[in-house]
Amino acid sequence: MQEKTDVVIVGAGVAGLIAARELGRSGLRVTVLEARDRLGGRVWTDERLGRPLEIGGTWVHWVQPHVWAEITRYGLPVTRGPRAQEAYWLAGDEVRKGTLDDFMELIDPGMRRLLAGTMDVIPRPDAPLSAGGLPAVDGATVQERLDGLDLPVEERNANEAAWVGHLNAPLDQAGFSSALRWTAATAGSWHLMHEASAIFRLAGGTRDLVAAIAADARADIRTSTAVRRIDHGFGGAVVATEGGAEIAADRVVLTLPQNILPDLDFSPGLSEAKLAAGREKTASQGVKVWIRVRGPVAPFFAYSSAHHPLSVVRTEFLGEDDAVLVSFGADATRISPHDREAVQRALRVWRDDLEVLEATGHDWMADPRSGETWLIHRPGQVTRYLEQQRRSEGVLHFAGSDYANIWPGFIDGAVESGLRVAAEVAAAAGAASGTSRSSEAPGS
Repeated sequence: MQEKTDVVIVGAGVAGLIAARELGRSGLRVTVLEARDRLGGRVWTDERLGRPLEIGGTWVHWVQPHVWAEITRYGLPVTRGPRAQEAYWLAGDEVRKGTLDDFMELIDPGMRRLLAGTMDVIPRPDAPLSAGGLPAVDGATVQERLDGLDLPVEERNANEAAWVGHLNAPLDQAGFSSALRWTAATAGSWHLMHEASAIFRLAGGTRDLVAAIAADARADIRTSTAVRRIDHGFGGAVVATEGGAEIAADRVVLTLPQNILPDLDFSPGLSEAKLAAGREKTASQGVKVWIRVRGPVAPFFAYSSAHHPLSVVRTEFLGEDDAVLVSFGADATRISPHDREAVQRALRVWRDDLEVLEATGHDWMADPRSGETWLIHRPGQVTRYLEQQRRSEGVLHFAGSDYANIWPGFIDGAVESGLRVAAEVAAAAGAASGTSRSSEAPGS
């Protein structure tokens, strides 16, 4: 027997839960379908290595307006990892040691030159295409722009490693527009961009934010319920699950990441502009590895280059006899987060005094529910696809961090997108309630 609701939301990540909360408050009946057995999507706090580890999205900041409002709303405490006492980086194959301030001074000239003119290209990050300057630079990669600076090898390695940490992508595939959009979100300050994207986290984990939003949502939220097909038309839509259920709805909100949207069956099919970006894939294809090492260890940062399996490593938790590090590499195929020996070898680029006890993470690239890490566009994708990706198609609406304006790829972007689409759907539902239309959905 076919069920009936007002809105079906596909995906219970942050964007889907925000949309569910807002639409429920509008008086609409909302059903959320999540394929995983948990909520949060690419936001996932899991107990591993004796700590609450963020397997996916992690960092928040007060310059991220949407998520900070949610943190304030629910009274969630914010903390940070230990301040680094040491920093390691490479000058060619030679390891240099100093302080974090030393490293920041090293990369500052390159960062300033790379990002000069950011605010001329994107004066308003909430409308990245509004000034018309982005198309002129959107075809370049970050690597091409760094190469054009002709930096000394020490500065080059350091800047490349820093950008791998930010973008989680091979720099010769990462669109320069992504670097500009992040920096525009901090009014052109690369220092503030670095802080906003890598320092502060929720004391109880992102799971506290996910749980708070879900508890606040007047919605029927179902986990382990994968969607197989969506039939849609003027009268509404029918969402078919892999378990054989059918749910008829007036509107559907899809919160699928860019890379897996083409995997879902639609009738009629989505526009080519919606699917092309997913077929091209995002540039972000890296790895995040959590590493427990024998202690005691002084807190440190380490940067190698874009060509090493792990480009960035830093201390996140300190214990009396151990420490837990978080690390990032550009290419998930080059190192497994569960391969302790490979992780041990990767750390020897900087230090041979660290003993790896355990290593863990999640292969988001191989995960059929994500197919990507956090969003980083390839060259040209922002100008070719972003507006089309955000646009509704009949009764289908599209949300998710991948389609955000100010902080795409961040938790903040997911909140922004969920709020935007909820307002869009509520307005459409209000307009429809005042008109005469068919109450039958396709296939009913």
